[in-house]
Amino acid sequence: MKTIAYLEGIDPEFLPKLVCKGYRALPIGNKVDGRGKYIAFISVADEIDLIVGYFHKVSPLLKITDSLKDLLTPGIIHNIPILLLAFQEVKSEVKKILAEVMDNPSIKIIDSKHLMEEALKILNR
Repeated sequence: MKTIAYLEGIDPEFLPKLVCKGYRALPIGNKVDGRGKYIAFISVADEIDLIVGYFHKVSPLLKITDSLKDLLTPGIIHNIPILLLAFQEVKSEVKKILAEVMDNPSIKIIDSKHLMEEALKILNR
């Protein structure tokens, strides 16, 4: 059974549909929102197959010392695909903000209306 780790704010229809298809859902957090396992502590033992969340959940915060790279490195080193959601009209700005990690092919920025389609492509590999 494959596991989707998700940051707070994901479309409420997305996860129930995947759970009904036999996938597991694991809440993860960014140290500030206080939800789920802290994203920077993800390990192989968590058996995560996909990480999804809005890009602002991993963007640097003034009072938090963790960088964008700190938050996404566990996903990157464990080869977990990461789908970061952003509206099409701000996609170029998001790419600039995420420039330090965008050279990694496992990170993809998508519009939220394509989340289910993109997630199933990854999960059905």
